[in-house]
Amino acid sequence: MGYQITIEPLGQTVEIAEGQTVLDACLRAGVWIPHACCHGLCATCKVQVLDGEFEHGEASPFALMDFERDENKVLACCATPQSDLVIEAEVDEDPDARYLPLQDFLGQVVRREMLTPTILGLWLQPDRAIDFQAGQYVMLQVPGVQGARAFSIASAPGDALIELHIRKVEGGPATTWLHGQVKVGDRLELAGPFGRFFVRKSATRRAIFVAGGSGLSSPKSMVLDLLAEGAGYPITLFHGARNRQELYCAELFEALAVQHANFRYVPVLSANDDASWAGATGYVHQALQQHLGNDFRSSKAYLCGPPPMIEGCIATLMQGRLFEPDIYTEKFFTAADASAPARRSPLFKSL
Repeated sequence: MGYQITIEPLGQTVEIAEGQTVLDACLRAGVWIPHACCHGLCATCKVQVLDGEFEHGEASPFALMDFERDENKVLACCATPQSDLVIEAEVDEDPDARYLPLQDFLGQVVRREMLTPTILGLWLQPDRAIDFQAGQYVMLQVPGVQGARAFSIASAPGDALIELHIRKVEGGPATTWLHGQVKVGDRLELAGPFGRFFVRKSATRRAIFVAGGSGLSSPKSMVLDLLAEGAGYPITLFHGARNRQELYCAELFEALAVQHANFRYVPVLSANDDASWAGATGYVHQALQQHLGNDFRSSKAYLCGPPPMIEGCIATLMQGRLFEPDIYTEKFFTAADASAPARRSPLFKSL
């Protein structure tokens, strides 16, 4: 049994199957609904239902509060129809966005490598090319685990393989299986592309990338894409890790810094225990000021990692007069976060 969704103010109608989420139906039809975590945690995909019956699904009570439910607001990534629906969504135009339809793929594992003691690198050969913008992510279906998991794409657009960086989450069934069971030759289902985390290339302004841990995946793709296209403005990548063992891809970025005069790589260790380390130490938001000064105007900043890191960086950037329109974030949420109170920055609206 199927239904229809009418999306206002576009006036566009798409088909939706029983049990299919509103977000999935819209993206597969090429209608872009703002979204981020796809776990019902971040509230980015919140829309207003103007008419029709629906189920809220597994929306977090912190991302969708009781009074909002009473007002017929839903999270598009969780809500499913029980009749035809009319929804109102904030579908904004962005000159740098590519509105790529969501598709399903089958990827064969062709390489696996432990990048750090806690981060697995996985390279997949998709059954056909995946068109995406650098910074976007895929949803990976893990055998025996209910629900797909989101992983940012670390490879550059146009690469033959899809590269994923997977941090092991303690007690997480998906990452535990991937770290312990996945092997070369396995075939995994994935869907993509998802997300609004991409470079605003038309701005041609200094680009600042800040990554924490496995949050390096999206900035890696974005930096590779910009350098391949010959971007001439200054590009700086800060990568925060706990210690030297957790720092990875350093040789790649050091080589890129030699090859490209406009690219700078700054690794930062927060708990350095290596006496030979001559690089930056402390928290990555502190390194922002130490290496770029106190004035961040005329910049675009892209932050990817755990919420505390992002909040610290936002505070530093705002003190340096860089504000919300020029700061883009991708916070890392896990399936386990669904049972924990959501942390909301008092400084900033998550994208």
